[in-house]
Amino acid sequence: MHPSTFEYLKPTPEQLVQMEQVRLAARIYADALELMLPDGPDKTYTLRKLREVGMWANVAITRQADGSPRT
Repeated sequence: MHPSTFEYLKPTPEQLVQMEQVRLAARIYADALELMLPDGPDKTYTLRKLREVGMWANVAITRQADGSPRT
């Protein structure tokens, strides 16, 4: 693990734009799932995982493959 793995990395202005685009894409997908999936535990799980994927995507935007910060 990179020493900064558990530290906050302030995104660059370019990374903030990418993060916003990822959030928008996730929101569009979540809205579609909300309309198409029947209510129940599977729908809840799916939406929670999508939220998790969105958060990990933000991490990926700010870090290299080895965990070091992207600049």
